[in-house]
Amino acid sequence: MVNDIFAGSSNSLTSPAEDCFQILPDDDAALPQATKAIYIGQGGDLTLVPLRGNAPVTFINLASGSMLDVRARAVKATGTTALDLIGLI
Repeated sequence: MVNDIFAGSSNSLTSPAEDCFQILPDDDAALPQATKAIYIGQGGDLTLVPLRGNAPVTFINLASGSMLDVRARAVKATGTTALDLIGLI
């Protein structure tokens, strides 16, 4: 087991992510968990549904290797051209 000197610290929106998961854009399914941020492996457009919103929003022309600080509950296939997406939680 790894020694984690921050194990007793509280997890907040401004603290580093403690876990991550691959995001496969889907027009019908929600993400397994709301994100703190999304890593963009290969640039393009990203259409998501914000955690507190109902309508999809498209972020256009995101750069490869960038991090989008957004709490999202879904990433839509329609309108998403960015690839290798990772949800940080």
